[in-house]
Amino acid sequence: MEITTKQLRTEPGRIISQVSNGQEITVTYRGKPRAKIIPINTRRIPASQEPDNELFGIWKDRKDTANVEQFVRSIRKGRKF
Repeated sequence: MEITTKQLRTEPGRIISQVSNGQEITVTYRGKPRAKIIPINTRRIPASQEPDNELFGIWKDRKDTANVEQFVRSIRKGRKF
């Protein structure tokens, strides 16, 4: 699909909708192609492969982080004087 720069300014919602549906759009200025808008390929991790409340990297072997939510809450608690 080709659009002009004026259409890009006046109809951004329709253009984003077209790109979201997988269409590539060429933007023209004075009849010459100047830019291309293409959809970003997003890859979603399947639910079966998502980490279930686990830490990673250098934190994964720590014993005090077995329950991540509890650990974060304990860190965020204010100090009591």
